[in-house]
Amino acid sequence: MPLNIPITLPAVDVLRQENIFVMDSERASTQEIRPLKLLILNLMPIKITTETDLIRLLSNSPLQLEIDFLHMESHTSKNTPIEHLMSFYKTFDEVKKSNYDGMIITGAPVEQLEFEEVTYWDEITGIFEWARTHVTSTFYICWAAQAGMYYHYGIPKYPLETKMFGVFEHIKHQAQNPIFRGFDDAFFVPHSRHTEVKAEDILKNPDLTLLSESPDSGVYMVMARNGREFFITGHSEYSPNTLDTEYRRDVAKGLPINIPLNYYRDNNPANGPVVRWRSHANLLFTNWLNYFVYQETPYDLEKIQ
Repeated sequence: MPLNIPITLPAVDVLRQENIFVMDSERASTQEIRPLKLLILNLMPIKITTETDLIRLLSNSPLQLEIDFLHMESHTSKNTPIEHLMSFYKTFDEVKKSNYDGMIITGAPVEQLEFEEVTYWDEITGIFEWARTHVTSTFYICWAAQAGMYYHYGIPKYPLETKMFGVFEHIKHQAQNPIFRGFDDAFFVPHSRHTEVKAEDILKNPDLTLLSESPDSGVYMVMARNGREFFITGHSEYSPNTLDTEYRRDVAKGLPINIPLNYYRDNNPANGPVVRWRSHANLLFTNWLNYFVYQETPYDLEKIQ
């Protein structure tokens, strides 16, 4: 999908080297169409990596996207240069009077805290509430998925005895749902988390639809409000080496960490990863954009209900 993003964003050069088509803002301005407006709330510490992972999946389709990046004003990122934030990111105060076709909210390394203990909880729940009247469809990832289900629907999270870490096989519960268009009967998703939500809590809530889970990693995809909200507990957007980077980082720190399951060839870190989730990830984001954003959003963004 041609993306209307600043030409100096680091992701542009990285993705062009991968032969992924990215339209920068200079070229996009010559196309006489209304782009889909997306807002990405990036809660990850190393923001440039997450930007690149998401743009990789949002790119290379006939439609044009215009992306704004958002960061928490009440939290200072220690792993991203302030110059990068000042150049490419906005605060909520700068966007709250705008409407968006779609919004993505990433995970965050705060899952072992109680939700209310997170320093920016008041700010982010204000954004959750705002999104319901200013965004056509919101896509919550990992910790954001847990936080969104807790805030909107009272779904608790539970600590895991050991980190859910690896690439796991998943099944669909409603194969006819457009989000699964083109999916195989079983598909793989990376997970990296210390907490979980439970299927029995979700099934008790009539406002939530459990769309996908794994016998090994549990709940994966939950839908609410007919696709106005998706909650994704895994990391379909991860690049091939992300789990490897996390594993070697924790080993270097002396932290207790198991080898990510079903990830390395022959389960040997020296052999490198086997990528099993790329096709699913591309379908997931494409289907969300097509069926739940593009086909549902009003042409006049001021008419979002």
